Amino acid sequence: MNSPMGANAASPPPPLLEVRQVSVRFGGVQALADVSLALQPGEICGLIGPNGAGKTTLFNCITRLYDVTGGSIMFEGRSLDALRPRQVIAAGIARTFQNVGLYPGMTVLENVMLGAHHHARQGLFTSLCQPRRTVRAERELAERCHAILTELDLQMHSAEPAGSLPYPTQKRVEIARALASEPRLLLLDEPAGGLTHGEVTQFGELVRRICASHRLTVLLVEHHMGLVMNLCQRLVVMNLGRNLAQGDPASVRANPDVVAAYLGRSA
Repeated sequence: MNSPMGANAASPPPPLLEVRQVSVRFGGVQALADVSLALQPGEICGLIGPNGAGKTTLFNCITRLYDVTGGSIMFEGRSLDALRPRQVIAAGIARTFQNVGLYPGMTVLENVMLGAHHHARQGLFTSLCQPRRTVRAERELAERCHAILTELDLQMHSAEPAGSLPYPTQKRVEIARALASEPRLLLLDEPAGGLTHGEVTQFGELVRRICASHRLTVLLVEHHMGLVMNLCQRLVVMNLGRNLAQGDPASVRANPDVVAAYLGRSA
């Protein structure tokens, strides 16, 4: 007996990240209301919407800085709802922030090494009783972080205080720190803010490159529409804490609800 048509067709992979009807309340304020999205492995997805749409709030829920009041968030089929932020990083999710979250008095290398802190297995007992093992582990970590700095053209700054660097360079350092955690999902929160037109173009090329070399999935919050439209394969649009639209960049750009809420009539 012949198999039904399509029975042997490969089914799509399960989502890497799945946000299921997530709601968040702060007192009497409804910050998110039944927000849903799903990311496929290897996807670069843009999360867009006007200020106050709830994009960063959603990032904070995914990384467990905020508790959800309804719905759930799944990563690789596992619920994130009960995890602590450190455990979310260890699970394979890293992020950057709207305002660069570096330690300005520490060197670039030290900041990047902090991104891999959850990999450390050396407790106080090991440090005291097996110092050679601790030194070797720190050396291996430093070598790996040096390689990341080289990949992002930051090696020449490794010994400089992070706070002494120009803002665009600090943005790349923050991405290097996120890569040090060896993520599978990278959340970028307005990474092009403060960049010139030429720097935005270079940044888009950088994101494509690290996605390929590190096999990353990316969720990008960004107001720079040129970057979003050129970089992302799919867009999810939020407005007033709710889903508004989603689809490929061309269809989203042409969506009248999106134009009215966010892009403006000249889009």
